[in-house]
Amino acid sequence: MDDFKNDILWRVYLIYFVVALFALLIIGKVVYIQVVEGDKWKEVARNTTLRYAEIDAARGDVYADDGRLLATSLPVYEIRMDLSSQVTSDEIFYSKVDSLASNLSRLFGDRSSQQYRNVLIEGRKNQERYLLIKRNVAYNELNKLREFPLFRRGRFRGGLIVVKNTRREMPFKSLAARTIGYERGGYYVGLEGAYRDYLEGIKGKRLMRKTSGNRWIPINDENEIKPENGKDILTTININIQDIVESSLRKQLHEFDADYGTAVVMEVATGKIKAISNLTVTEAGSYEELFNYAVGESTEPGSTFKLASLMVALEDGVVSPGDHINTGKGIITYADRTMHDSEAEGFGKITVKNALEVSSNVGVSKIIYDNYRENPQKYIDRIRAMGLGEKLEIEISGEGNPVVKDITSSEWSGVSLPWMSIGYGVSFTPLQMLAFYNAVANDGIMVKPMFIKEIRQAGETIKTFHPQVINESIASGHTIKHSKEMLLGVVENGTAKNIYTPVYQIAGKTGTAQVANTKFGYIGESGGVSYRASFVGYFPADYPEFSMIIVIHNPKGRAFTGRQVAAPVFREIADKIFTTHINLPQKSIETPLMANLPVFRAGNYHDILKIYEHFNGHPSNVPETQWVSAHINKDTVTFRDREFIQNLVPNVVGMSLKDALYILENAGMKVEFTGKGIVRKQSIRPGLRIKPGQTIVLDLS
Repeated sequence: MDDFKNDILWRVYLIYFVVALFALLIIGKVVYIQVVEGDKWKEVARNTTLRYAEIDAARGDVYADDGRLLATSLPVYEIRMDLSSQVTSDEIFYSKVDSLASNLSRLFGDRSSQQYRNVLIEGRKNQERYLLIKRNVAYNELNKLREFPLFRRGRFRGGLIVVKNTRREMPFKSLAARTIGYERGGYYVGLEGAYRDYLEGIKGKRLMRKTSGNRWIPINDENEIKPENGKDILTTININIQDIVESSLRKQLHEFDADYGTAVVMEVATGKIKAISNLTVTEAGSYEELFNYAVGESTEPGSTFKLASLMVALEDGVVSPGDHINTGKGIITYADRTMHDSEAEGFGKITVKNALEVSSNVGVSKIIYDNYRENPQKYIDRIRAMGLGEKLEIEISGEGNPVVKDITSSEWSGVSLPWMSIGYGVSFTPLQMLAFYNAVANDGIMVKPMFIKEIRQAGETIKTFHPQVINESIASGHTIKHSKEMLLGVVENGTAKNIYTPVYQIAGKTGTAQVANTKFGYIGESGGVSYRASFVGYFPADYPEFSMIIVIHNPKGRAFTGRQVAAPVFREIADKIFTTHINLPQKSIETPLMANLPVFRAGNYHDILKIYEHFNGHPSNVPETQWVSAHINKDTVTFRDREFIQNLVPNVVGMSLKDALYILENAGMKVEFTGKGIVRKQSIRPGLRIKPGQTIVLDLS
């Protein structure tokens, strides 16, 4: 009996122990969840009904060098509505829904009144807490909408929900669009990407609640953490120059039905990019900013590279500009390949300077091959020392890699050196080539191209960018001097003499690179080729202020050379920049004619012509426009068109008050003046856009 009783007690104790142990395990798990994993599960619980959503900060603005907007963020609003019966009673809702629908239809015009009514009624039936009414609503539309039936009652009594967003706008549309940049698939290109950390600001947070329909709606404004707006950037881009560049490039691309083209204008002393245009033909036949060729496309430069080759030879002292080289009939063979000059009968015996002026492939290649074939690495090292082997490390992403082959390369062969000397087997971006020519213009100092002048916050400058020297001397003084003379000769006597002007000096080099198609070759080889026409140089050559490169890919038709296609664009742009943005230095008066001439230098062509003829000044040209500026060289008077662009402030400096009044008032401006004589200064800089009724003050002297 005792054994039986003990057996029962043992079983009871065992069950009790197991139950107690199980209870302890449950209690332990509860404690573990609450103490150890408490924060985790609380967060999970919160996220099932509540969460914080990020609020994008308004991006900073992008400005041109004169403070005009290039890109800005505009507020746009998303209109939603809480249609639950907790907000409005059926009596109020149904008494106002027809009027609300009618107002929405009139304001937006995208749906009829009946369609809006159907949407609202359906949303009411489903007790929608976050019904979308309209996206991308402007601020003035929002103000009108707030006065509509139901909506005028506000959020908690009428159901109006307003979600603020921003939209990026470029006031000048496509102007320098690829360089300014934009967002594509969450990735920013151009300056928008390069300075994203400044522009983006700090995001805010908004508490959201999940509704029964699995939609997230904001709870109320008090829970928001306001975003901190981004900073502004002031670029080096000049709107007026940019407009000139893009217009001239687009016109030439259309003229020659080219695939694409790029043009860049840079300030010589500082490296500031004043204009940059990259235009690609679309399927519709228009030209748009789709890719930044100036920054990203590294290609064989062709003849524009010949300057670098001759600078190597000059720097090493193996030739002088006056030395002669026999180019014969313009045909030469290296190993198994034949090279030709563009002149059918060749150039015969010419100087080194002439070789660059006429762009002789045979002449330049012979100079380099004869002097460096025993040690080609010396030539390569000198090219790299001049700054042509490294990236510019500009802030805009996607800079193309410069290619200067080494003799250890698997691609090096017996023809590499002569072909490299005339711009094949090497690759550079247009911006890299421009930086090199800019260094020649800048007395050998290579500066880094710069796109940004300042970072600003709330109108105050918080960071300033300064010109940066990346190579203090690409060559010696005598090499730079000879290089400048040769580049001037290209325009005065050589392949670019079609763009020569007596008004100011242009120095530069044409380039016509043959681009091999598929299996075919180039430089004298028959087969499928296209052409890349280019011109790079600077102006005015005697005191360089701007450098510029033009590259046009695959022009169609009989004209395809740099002289025919690219150089005229350079001249057209340079003429307009010279007229509006360059102040000529004062020169000493040396001749009796100069001493006796009237002091004014601009005005009506017929009036000025009569005066100068009275002083025996002989006009050297006949202008095409009514208004001109006059330039004196000994006893010769050269007239240059004084072009006025509609809606832009004219340049009337140097004119009589009578002429200046006529021009400015016809342009829609009010004129005030002080003093007597000719216009010495004007209060509004030429080239700025005219505002209706704007007043300009002229200083006469």
